[in-house]
Amino acid sequence: KWNFLVVDNAIDIYVGLIAVVFTILGVWVASQLIKPKTQTVIVEKEVIIHQPKAFVLNQTALEHLNLTNREYEILQLIVQGHSNADIAKQLFLSLSTIKTHVSNLYSKMNVKSRFQAISKAKEIEIVA
Repeated sequence: KWNFLVVDNAIDIYVGLIAVVFTILGVWVASQLIKPKTQTVIVEKEVIIHQPKAFVLNQTALEHLNLTNREYEILQLIVQGHSNADIAKQLFLSLSTIKTHVSNLYSKMNVKSRFQAISKAKEIEIVA
């Protein structure tokens, strides 16, 4: 009975076995190629964030500059990044009035630009 199976159908059995082996090999190769090549790495790192010290107004420096309340208010708005037009709208003043205050501010602080005014104001601690 087995003799008939092995002798008469030998080629079919061997071809089937070879097909099964190559199918298994193909599935294995495909799984290796599809496998992601990247790895997820979790890195723990301690980061120290320094809290800025509380701002303390240098009243002496402010008095030494002899700024008016309006000039000081405009300086604070300049430090916040507002343009002259923005300041004029916010304070309900004309643009030329703001330009006059800014010019007086530059003169009293002995600076020539907004950047210099901001830097000096922060340096002498009259703005945060």
